[in-house]
Amino acid sequence: MQNDQSHESQLISLLTQCQLSLGLYVRGLMPGDAAAHDVLQAANAKIWEKREDFVLGTNFKAWAFAIARFEVLNYRKQQARDARLVFSEDLENTIAAELERLDDDLLDRHQALRHCLRSLKPDSQRLLMQRYASPETLADYARRIGRSAAGLKVTLHRLRSTLAGCMEKRLRMAGDGS
Repeated sequence: MQNDQSHESQLISLLTQCQLSLGLYVRGLMPGDAAAHDVLQAANAKIWEKREDFVLGTNFKAWAFAIARFEVLNYRKQQARDARLVFSEDLENTIAAELERLDDDLLDRHQALRHCLRSLKPDSQRLLMQRYASPETLADYARRIGRSAAGLKVTLHRLRSTLAGCMEKRLRMAGDGS
């Protein structure tokens, strides 16, 4: 009983950790399809239903992606009568493989960005976060914080360049380490 609870706890943790990736994967296989969210939920339900089949210590993300892919294929089969665009199985396989690779790249870039943002001074972090969270134009935002638009534009450009350089270095180091 305790072992079953531990297995389920670990599975919940793994599933929670890969939700962003799983969602991106499903949406990538179903670009522009409003049903992607429903298919993701069906994939989550199927993952939970098959939880006893997962062997701890193996690649959970690959296992979950395979289940999600089958859910997408099942959805497409159900919609085939009404579909205007149907991908061949070869194209599905190619897209799925590319999305898995892109997902890994995206997660690496996201981690690098988080690290590089944390390495900035708090004032710079705050400026970037507030600027990009604001719906205002650059000129309106600059006026609100008491800076010239030109000066703010230069500062933001420098911060973006610093972040880009930091991310490039971090990703290169990560690539050399693998």
